[in-house]
Amino acid sequence: MSTVLHPPASTAPDGVGVRVAHESAAQHVTGTALYTQDIATRDRSSLHAWPVQAPHAHARVLALRAERAWNVPGVADVLTAEAVPGVNDAGVKQDEPLFPTEVMYHGHAVCWVLGETLDAARRGAEAIEVDYEPLPSIVTITEAIEAESFQGAQPLLSRGEARPALERSAHRFGGSFEFGGQEHFYLETHASFTRVDEGGQVLVDSSTQHPTETQEIVAHVLGLASHEVTVQSLRMGGGFGGKEMQPHGLAAIASLGAVRTGRPVSLRLNRTQDMTMTGKRHPFHAEWEVGFDEDGRITALEATLTSDGGWSLDLSEPVLSRALCHVDNAYMIPDIRVRGRIARTNKTSQTAFRGFGGPQGMLVIEDILGRCAPRLGIDPGELRRRNFYRPGQTTPYGQVVRHAERLRDIWDTLAERADVAHRQAEIAAFNAAHAETKRALAMTPVKFGISFNFTAYNQAGALVHVYKDGSVLINHGGTEMGQGLHTKMRQVAATALGVHLERVRLAPTRTDKVPNTSATAASSGADLNGGAVKDACEQITARLARVAGGTLGAHPQDVRFEGDVVRALGKGSVPFADVVREAYFQRVQLFAAGYYRTEGLHWDLKRMQGDPFKYFSYGAAASEVEVDAFTGAYRLLRTDIVHDVGDSLSPLVDIGQIEGGFVQGTGWLTLEELRWDLSDGERRGRLATQAASTYKLPSFSEMPEVFNVHLFERATESGVVYGSKAVGEPPLMLSMSVREALRAAVAAFGPGGIEVDLGSPATPEAVFWALREAAGRAAEGEGERAERD
Repeated sequence: MSTVLHPPASTAPDGVGVRVAHESAAQHVTGTALYTQDIATRDRSSLHAWPVQAPHAHARVLALRAERAWNVPGVADVLTAEAVPGVNDAGVKQDEPLFPTEVMYHGHAVCWVLGETLDAARRGAEAIEVDYEPLPSIVTITEAIEAESFQGAQPLLSRGEARPALERSAHRFGGSFEFGGQEHFYLETHASFTRVDEGGQVLVDSSTQHPTETQEIVAHVLGLASHEVTVQSLRMGGGFGGKEMQPHGLAAIASLGAVRTGRPVSLRLNRTQDMTMTGKRHPFHAEWEVGFDEDGRITALEATLTSDGGWSLDLSEPVLSRALCHVDNAYMIPDIRVRGRIARTNKTSQTAFRGFGGPQGMLVIEDILGRCAPRLGIDPGELRRRNFYRPGQTTPYGQVVRHAERLRDIWDTLAERADVAHRQAEIAAFNAAHAETKRALAMTPVKFGISFNFTAYNQAGALVHVYKDGSVLINHGGTEMGQGLHTKMRQVAATALGVHLERVRLAPTRTDKVPNTSATAASSGADLNGGAVKDACEQITARLARVAGGTLGAHPQDVRFEGDVVRALGKGSVPFADVVREAYFQRVQLFAAGYYRTEGLHWDLKRMQGDPFKYFSYGAAASEVEVDAFTGAYRLLRTDIVHDVGDSLSPLVDIGQIEGGFVQGTGWLTLEELRWDLSDGERRGRLATQAASTYKLPSFSEMPEVFNVHLFERATESGVVYGSKAVGEPPLMLSMSVREALRAAVAAFGPGGIEVDLGSPATPEAVFWALREAAGRAAEGEGERAERD
């Protein structure tokens, strides 16, 4: 695997733009990094929680008898709705009862047992007797559509007149497409640990991406004010969006138990519980009709996107909005009308997942182009390039696509670096010589909007302390889930203060240090929190500049902070630590609260119009695959990526995010298949893929055999921290190149010029049936030619 980097954006020894290791890398690889459960196990007085999960997809709870549980040795408490002093709800839409009277999915927790040990809690839960009245259930999107079972808003994204434009189009195609969700499968399952101090303060350690919202939910379940609850997120062993909303109710259970018993309570889901109780990426169903002109340019699109929201809304509405806003991906669609709706089914409440609906919207248009290209007689890559946005053009929701020229620049750079033309010729020769194995290469682009599509979330705070010895401590509102946010924040602070990186330390994210934080999500963690950290540091350097100016006999505007010293133009320099110490004796404030809000955003959700994004991240990938005719099995031979991260804050971190996002996306599109029991029996609605033994994750064997990543040069982004761009979510969509390469390889088994309808995920089984159909059509063509001859 090779990785190519462009020169760093900064010449500072360890500031922004420099390759530094992840700030917790040593702890990660040595096993000394602490997670929520590690904190809990250090307290031997802690109780443990275990759920009572319902064995029905939909049922009414008629009676719950806990008497037998109290007879189990080690059982300390049984938590039911009667124990809640505040509001019996774990969501922000008031549709997620913490203790339900109506079971809404197979595995729904109806009550919890606390035990001196985890085994005691488990045995106590098994002793709980619950009477259920089974009710009819809806498990699939298709069933929901037929039953008109929908929830939430049904947004409409439109521009121009799609229907007349379709009727005028030289070519019109239609179809449908259904694709599955994805399990987050973070290394650390959901975990919370709560204790109550002597003053009644509720202290919660939670594996959460949104500590403030966890704080708010815990407070309203307990009937407390927010200032009586403190939530800390030390670090997470992965999040990917799954810990944005779903940790709140679990933290509330642990907190309720701690308040009732006066003892610490630990709650950690095992892997099966995590998979059966928590939400996943939203599956989607799309009905579409598209038009093209004679040159293969898109003229119009009309579509209906239906997401499977599961039993409650959670984040389904904003996920759907983002899907609609990304259905164009990198392509200009003059006339468009796309309707969205959310199916209500008896499954876990689906939630945020890396990309937050953007991948689902983009997959629809990429599938359309992949299917239509052979019918138009145009190479799929060329069809994509012809339809790229051009400078000055706007999205269907009215936002100008700034730096649209980068799409072609990145595409052409990728084609050159990946030697695409030469390799395509080699692939054609290989396929001509091999009847039972085919290869193919495909290129796909990415245009992804960066910012929360809920405008109020686009703000962040930070608290920076400079101590008398010149050392620096940072608190900010973002959470670390392995993505390197803390590493970037240290680099931002080091650059803004002009000090060496070893001077800067991160404190755990806590709601009593930085309040009212937004979730670490939407790829905005570095943008928002970096802006806040930089603001706080600049307040401090402005004060220190006056002190240094007095010491050096210079105007404060002539003072510079770099290389761990403070310089004045033509006046000499003083060590940073000496200036700090002098500032203390002059009674100068050495700490600051920083704040950042993203400017220029406005969004009318009802009209689906406005400028919801600060900027767009661009990228492209070229992937080559080899497919076996007998089994549908395939190898990912090579992937080349060119991606725009602006001026990278931390190149090693960004490369890791691009590689990881690509692999995770490849898992979603080619391997990871969630299956529920669709029978009419008692197990209906049960998740069948509830462990690594039945749910296939990407491994080293699915990695590209050759993997090249290049950061796009000359890509400074104005108005953001040090010219950088977000990198968390956009790379996931680069994986669509793998799916399109598989489609092209399948087509190579056919007669040429055929549309390939490829399932998603494109598992070896799905590929096998697709190539059987392609081969069958080739055989039909040969038979017809033989008859004519």
